[in-house]
Amino acid sequence: MTAALQPEFARALIDPKTLMSIRNLELRARTVVEGFWAGLHRSPYHGFSVEFTEYRPYTPGDDPRYLDWRVLARSDRYFLKRFEDETNLRCHLLADQSRSMIYGSLAHTKAQYAATLAATLGYFLHLQGDAVGLLTFDAQVRDYLPPRHRLSHLRQLMIALEKPAGGRDTDLVAPLQRAVEIVRKRGLVVLLSDFLAPLERWETSLTQLAAGGHEIVVFQILDPAEVAFEFREPTMFEDAESGRSLMIDPGTARADYQRRLGEHCAAIRNTCQGLGISYSRLLTNQPLELALFDFLRARSQRGRSTRRFAPRHAAPTLRA
Repeated sequence: MTAALQPEFARALIDPKTLMSIRNLELRARTVVEGFWAGLHRSPYHGFSVEFTEYRPYTPGDDPRYLDWRVLARSDRYFLKRFEDETNLRCHLLADQSRSMIYGSLAHTKAQYAATLAATLGYFLHLQGDAVGLLTFDAQVRDYLPPRHRLSHLRQLMIALEKPAGGRDTDLVAPLQRAVEIVRKRGLVVLLSDFLAPLERWETSLTQLAAGGHEIVVFQILDPAEVAFEFREPTMFEDAESGRSLMIDPGTARADYQRRLGEHCAAIRNTCQGLGISYSRLLTNQPLELALFDFLRARSQRGRSTRRFAPRHAAPTLRA
């Protein structure tokens, strides 16, 4: 993270345990988005927050009719609202709801964390005026909602994300192949999964999707216990998807497990980097504002128009 996150922004971060205590998914998403922008505006590094808005500073000679008075009241600074003359973005969220996502060593599971992140991105893009769609999957595609920009559609998306994970297997190929078939116009595709599945055919499918000219963002979501593997006593471990049980002595297996997990994650990261795709690995104890920060930073680094990243309607409704 850059210096822009320290210290004011860091103090505004919401602990995931506290966030997940909010039962309503849409409210959780709104809390993250509003907290994110409030934290940036309280930061002394105003240049970062302004960089992702649709406003530019007022200069003498500008037409005062275009001043945003609500921004002035909130920040005591003069900004002119830019004209919106570009086509809205179409985003597809691809969310893993397979059984491996139900694991959680904390008060919440990977599935709950991933659903909250997907809801946050969907809410954020909706406020921006963009069309957001959703495709959930396990061993096959479960639900599909085409991208639309309606409040009723956003609520349907939240309902689909709240469905419990439960599919036996994870198939990373099926959702990507489906996305290749249905996403005809260039847009944004966000893939959220723990990626604890074979990768043999995944790279080919991801390459096909990238060949369509889409902007692709990948979030790998893991539980801290899966990474550290700090279990002490010999324990019976059960594969959540296959149901296979195996007695393991963690002290003996830890080094080999962490090596193999590291190689698996490196393969995912290298595939994404080779295709020019943004990749972030998140642990479920990390504040979701950091994921939103990574999302915006990745998009800006692609040379996209950064002015689109501010919610078109979010700024006037932020609460103190």
